[in-house]
Amino acid sequence: MRLETSVTNQRTTNSWFACVKAKVKKIEDHIALQTLDNGNDKGKILVLGWGSTHGAIKAAVKDARAKGIDVSHAQLRHINPFPKNLGEILYNFDTVLIPEMNTGQLCSIIRDKFMVPAIGLNKIKGMPFSTGEILAKIEELATK
Repeated sequence: MRLETSVTNQRTTNSWFACVKAKVKKIEDHIALQTLDNGNDKGKILVLGWGSTHGAIKAAVKDARAKGIDVSHAQLRHINPFPKNLGEILYNFDTVLIPEMNTGQLCSIIRDKFMVPAIGLNKIKGMPFSTGEILAKIEELATK
């Protein structure tokens, strides 16, 4: 009897997850396509941000471009689901840098879903990124 109950519960759970996954997938049709905030559509480095990293990334990319570094910036507004065209954007760059105010969850998701070798820049000290921290990482990646 216990085995039958366990199997029934598993089927119910799987059915529920499938239903939620299908609903989330439908949302993709109603969210805006991803755009670049700054920079070229293709290039060497893409800095991909989400949430509170926006200001520091925007300033760092602006400074890096003024120095002649081939870098672009995209800021995510939706993460589940991702915009339909995010993969296309990511594949147009040699390197994807993802500054995060955590241990790198977004970077892991991007690597898993899109199979790109994204590089994380993580900060967990409770203070926001400075423009200089992100700019230093961009300069480091530009010389590789």
